[in-house]
Formats: sequence, C-alpha cells, structure tokens
Amino acid sequence: MYGTLKKIFAFAGSKKGLLKKSLLFSFLSGLFSAMQFAALFVVIGALVSDNRDGKFIWLSLGIMAVSLIGRIITTYFSTMEQTETGYCMVAEKRIHIGDRLRYIPMGYFNKNSIGNITAIVTTTLGDVENSAARVLVSVLGGFFNSVALVIVLLVFDWRIGLVAVAGVLIYLAAAELALRKSAALSGVRQHTQESLVESVLEYIQGMGIVKAFGLERDSTQSIGSAIKASCRDNLKLTKASVPYDAIKQAVVRVFSVLLLLASVWFWLDGSLSLAYGLILVIASFMVFNDLENAGNMASLLQMLAASMDTANSIDDTPVMDEKGADITPKSSEIVFDKVDFSYADRKILDQVSFTIPEKTTTAIVGPSGAGKTTMCNLIARFWDVNAGKITIGGTDVRDFKLDSLMKNISMVFQSVYLFADTIENNIKFGCPDATHEQVVEAAKKACCHDFISALPDGYDTVIGEGGGTLSGGEKQRISIARAILKDAPIIILDEATSSVDPENEDELQRAIEALTHDKTIIMIAHRLKTVRNADQILVLDNAHIVQRGTHAELIQQKGLYADFVSARQEAIGWKLAQ
Repeated sequence: MYGTLKKIFAFAGSKKGLLKKSLLFSFLSGLFSAMQFAALFVVIGALVSDNRDGKFIWLSLGIMAVSLIGRIITTYFSTMEQTETGYCMVAEKRIHIGDRLRYIPMGYFNKNSIGNITAIVTTTLGDVENSAARVLVSVLGGFFNSVALVIVLLVFDWRIGLVAVAGVLIYLAAAELALRKSAALSGVRQHTQESLVESVLEYIQGMGIVKAFGLERDSTQSIGSAIKASCRDNLKLTKASVPYDAIKQAVVRVFSVLLLLASVWFWLDGSLSLAYGLILVIASFMVFNDLENAGNMASLLQMLAASMDTANSIDDTPVMDEKGADITPKSSEIVFDKVDFSYADRKILDQVSFTIPEKTTTAIVGPSGAGKTTMCNLIARFWDVNAGKITIGGTDVRDFKLDSLMKNISMVFQSVYLFADTIENNIKFGCPDATHEQVVEAAKKACCHDFISALPDGYDTVIGEGGGTLSGGEKQRISIARAILKDAPIIILDEATSSVDPENEDELQRAIEALTHDKTIIMIAHRLKTVRNADQILVLDNAHIVQRGTHAELIQQKGLYADFVSARQEAIGWKLAQ
C-alpha cells in the first residue's frame, strides 16, 4: 500500500503541495471529529455524578459546535484541494504526453495503435483524474482519523487503547493482502479497458469499409467481444477483493465487540469509572468507522496504480530531441551520406548518398514501396537513420532541436489531415501569428480562396475532424496554402497534386511553382509533367539510387526512368474503342 501511495504522490508532480494541504485538512477534520467524545464525556460525567447544573449542557454544545464548524471548514478545503489536485495533475500529464509524442520516433505509432494511445489519455487517465486524489485523501485521512481516535482511547484507558491498536494493525494487514491479491488482475483489467476503446475507435474510423462490404455484423461482434472481455475482467477483480472485504468487515466487528466487552469488564472489576466505561462503550461503535471507509477506498488503489503505470509507460519510450540545439543552418543544401534505414527486418535504404543543392528542385521517382516517402520523412526526422547521416546546411539533422529543424521545412503530404477547427486556423497551423490578409493571400496562391469564400462562414467555417466535410482536392489545396504561409526554405511535396481536379491542376501547378521559387524542393510524383522540369531526378529502387540526372539525360538511358515515362505516355494515350 505504501508503494502505491508513494506513486500517487510522484504522479501529482507540481501539485504535490495541494495534495499535502488536502491531507492536512483531512487530518484536522479528524481531530475536530474526535472532539465529539469530549462533548459526550462532559454530558455523561454530569449525568453519572447527578450534576443538575445546566452549565454542562452549554459546555457540551459549545464543544459540539466547534467540532461541527471545524469539520465543515476543513472538509470543504480538503475536498477542494483534492479535486483541484486530481484534475490539474492529470491535465499536466495529458499535456506532457502530448508534448512527448511530438519527439517520439514514428515507429512507436506503428507498434502502438492510435486506439491504445487514445485509451491512455481518456479512459486510463480518467480513472486517475476522478479517483486518485480522492482515494489517497480518503485512505490516509481515514487512517489519520482512526489514529487520532485511538490516541484518545489511550488517553482514556491504555488497556482499551491497546485493543484498538491491535484492531487497526490487523485491519491494515488484511487490506494489504487484498491489494496484493488484486495487483495482477488490475493490470489485466486495465489492458481490456484499453482494448475496448481501441475496438470502438477502429469501428468508427473504419465505418466506410464496414458499410461498403456489409461487415456490420462482424464488426459489431468484435466490439461485443471487447465489451464482454472488459465486463469479465472487471468482475474478476471484484470477486478477488470480495473475500478480503468480508475479512476486513469481520475484523472491524470483532474488535468493536472486544472494545465493548473490555469496557464493561474493566467497569465491573472496578478499574474503570462508570463515566469512562460509558464513553468507551460508545466509542467502540465509532472508532473503526473512518478506518473501514478508508479500507473500502483502498481497494481502488491497485487499479489506480495500474492506470498510472500505463500512463507513465509513454515516458519509457526514447525521444529524439534529448541533445538537440537551436540551430540556424548556413544553407538549405541537403546531403544524404551513406544512409541506411530499415523497418524491422525490411531494408528500405542501403548506403544511399546524394546531394540536393540549395534552391534547386529534386524529384524522386520509383515503384510503389521503394521508400520515396520514407526518404523525405528522414529529412524531417520522423525517424532516425540506422547508419550514415543526413545534413542540412552542413549540420546533422540529429543535432537540431526538432522545433528548430521543422522551422526550415514545409511538408505537403499525399494524405492530408485537417483539424476540427476553422479553415483559417488550419491554414495558420504552421504560422499561428499570421494575419487574416496573409491567410487570404496564401489561399489565393493555392487556388482555394474561391471555394472558401463560397462557404456560409467563409474562412471561419469549422470543418469536420480530418477535413471530412471537404473533398480530397479541397483538402489538398488548403494543405498547400498552409505550406505557402509557413514560407520555409525547404519544401517537401509528397504527391501534392494527386487529389486535385484536372480542371484545377494547371492553375495549382503554377501556384506551386510560385511557392517553390528560390527554395530547395524535394518532390515525390508519378506525373510526368511534375518531374520533367526538375533540376535532378533520383530513381529509387530496391533500397538504392539506381539512376540520377535530368529528364533529358535519363530519357536517353535504358532503365527504370525511361520505362516510367513510356508507361505514363501510354496511359495518356489510352482511349475507349469504338
């Protein structure tokens, strides 16, 4: 139990002070609660001694008033502090996870599904948010309150106090056994909760495929299995703790009876006054109440420990920005120097070397799966190379802080993702301080101003998550506008015109040419008109650069590029037979 309580304190981070204040107020609440015994003792003492002076009534009422007001005030502050602690420490953790994910290699996201990460920041941290501080204060507060009452009993009669001490120790031993029993099951329960979130998220994200192939029944069965597994493991955890709950209740009842019998016995043998005997009889029914409540809350500790371990597991992943520095490169020249890269056992790049001179355009072509996109992602350090190095302006990309590196690079992806926000904020994503006029200018260059202006709220139109309310071509043009506005010296275009309507392609091509003026350009494309004007063309195949040169040079050579051009020309000439 101590280890779990310590873990909650560590998880609280900068909110440890609030947690300590909450515990202090909880302890003071216990002391105010113990004052009720003093009030009872005054009343019982007066009754036993046949004191008919009404002053004792006012004294007892005064003590009870102080006890009541004190408990109300301390409980209020304890509750407020623990509530703020719970929400704020989890908010800090979520922000920490979000920041850390920016610096984790993309391979982490291949091995860990989005559903798993979503479960951590929602369900897992939700458990901690709603329960951690409350459980900690309830457990420690209940223990402190019981200790305060036991001290009071020791003051009244050391023999009765020792019986109460024995009861507390045996109860804590039973609670510790219950926690150890549930330790393994709490981890399993946590895993199935994450699997449930993952299944639901996958079902929602794949709804189009589910409907298209009539898989509603199969997909629903998958979610049903995840729900049943979650229900099963939650029940296992409950069933494992129930026998120990019964033991803890038995300990409380047995020692309450022992306290009562001891009080009567000591009165009968004359070693305890009637007033003391009566107050101790009453105390026997109350001394373990807070401890019992704390024990009931303690059953949640192991579940919380498992949740915190899962959330903290993201901190165990390596980050890519531990030793980076803020660097302004001398130029935008890019050099690959004997670069190796693999996905697990699959070799993607093998001793690849080439140079992209500053303010030139380099096109990368090759068959699907050859590693073209990977090559570009290595420049932006989405992954780190296995061997060799990549430099920008003579500086290894691994020496940059990632934020410093990405200031120099704008990327337009083949698969565009837009955030559930206004169109203007999506365009400003890479340049948050841009004015509305600058946004409009970038949108015009990217050929998306007209369709944005035609929307009901124009640039203030809120688009759905992922840009689901826009067509593929519209999303692509907004993505290009975003890159134009960022105005980085290096631009990577990964099939930037792949989703653009044919009637807009020429206009957009001119916009891209304006965007890329006086910049270092790397483009991945399959369209001949996109690559033929490049300063150099790199042909990638089987993890190697198999050809390099201009369009005019490569078209004269036998090889992959000439085959590529021939295939495109044949495709353009296709027509339906009469």
